[in-house]
Amino acid sequence: MPEMILMEAEEKMELSLEALRREFVTIRTGRANPKMLERVTVDYYGAQSPINQIASVQVPEANQIYVKPYDKSVLSKIEKAILAANLGLTPTNDGNGLRMIFPAMTEERRKESVKVLHKLAEENKVAIRNVRRDAIADLKKMEKDKLMTEDQLEIYQDEVQKLTDKFIEKIDHVTFEKEKDVMHI
Repeated sequence: MPEMILMEAEEKMELSLEALRREFVTIRTGRANPKMLERVTVDYYGAQSPINQIASVQVPEANQIYVKPYDKSVLSKIEKAILAANLGLTPTNDGNGLRMIFPAMTEERRKESVKVLHKLAEENKVAIRNVRRDAIADLKKMEKDKLMTEDQLEIYQDEVQKLTDKFIEKIDHVTFEKEKDVMHI
C-alpha cells in the first residue's frame, strides 16, 4: 500500500513536469516555433478545435509561421483566436492563410521571458511540494491506522522527499535549458 502512494506521487510529479515542458514551448525564444499555437483553439462548427487540426502550420523561415486553413471560411476565426491568445503575434491575412513574423527579441524582452520561465517553474515546484504533502499525509494516516510502524513511516517519508528532490532538480534543469535558449542571440 505505501508503494502505491509512492507510485501515485511519482506519476503526479511527472505530470506536473510534463505540463511545465508544454508551457515552456509556448514561450518565445526569438525563433518561430509552431508549437506556440498548440494551445490556441478555434470555434469550428460548434467545437473548440486546436489550430493544427483545422490548418497546416508551417515555418517557412526562422522568424515566421504560416497558417493555412484547410477550409478558408475559418481564416478570420483563426486570426481572432491568435490575437485573443496574447502570444505577442500579429497575424497578416493574405487571403489564403495567416503569416506571423516574429520580431527580433530585445534584451529587455528576453529578460521578461526569463522572469516568466522562473514564475512557471516556481508554480510547478509548489505543485510538486503539494504532491509531497499529500503523500506524507496519506502515509501518516496509514501509520495512525496501524498499517505501518513509525520506523516504516520514516523510511517512506524519506523516499517521498527523495522523489520530491529529484523532480525539483529536473524542473531546475528544464528551466536552465530553456533560459539558455531564450537568452541565446
